[in-house]
Amino acid sequence: MSAEDVPIERRPDAAAGGPISHAIFRLARTHRMLAGQLLRQVGLHPGQELLMMRLWESGPQRQTDLADEFDTDSASMTRTVQRLERAGYVRRVPDPDDRRATRVEPTPASLVLRKQVERIWKDLERRTVGEMTPDEQREALRVVHQLEDNLTAHEPDPERSVSR
Repeated sequence: MSAEDVPIERRPDAAAGGPISHAIFRLARTHRMLAGQLLRQVGLHPGQELLMMRLWESGPQRQTDLADEFDTDSASMTRTVQRLERAGYVRRVPDPDDRRATRVEPTPASLVLRKQVERIWKDLERRTVGEMTPDEQREALRVVHQLEDNLTAHEPDPERSVSR
C-alpha cells in the first residue's frame, strides 16, 4: 500500500499533500495518549519520564541545561521539576560551580520509579510493535531514524514559514 492509498477516512483532503506527515502525526498522538495512560498509573505525565531517564542516565543536571535539552522554556521546566520534587523523585540544589544556577538530581526514592518506568516502556513497546516480526521492527526503526534525520538535516526556511 502506498501513502496515497491510505483510506480517506484516515486522511482528510487537506492532508493529501502530506500523507506520511499526517500518518506520523496520528501515530505520535495515539502513542502519546497510550503512554499517558500508562504513566498515570505511577503518577507521571508524558515527558516527565524522559526527564527522569536523563537524570538516571547522566546524574545531576543544571535546570537551564535540561530546559535547553528538552526544548522548553525555563518556566515550564521549573513547573515540571517542582512537580517531580513534590512527588519526592528529584531535589534541587545550588550548582557548586555557579551559585545562581540550580542543579536537579534524582533522589533515592526515584529508583523505585525507574523500575516502574522501565516496565511501562516495555509494555508500550510491546503494544506498539504488536505482531511485527523482529525484521519488521528493525526496518520500522530504520525508517523512523531516516525520517528523523531528514527533518533534522535542514534548518527551517524562514521565507517558507506559515504566516499567522
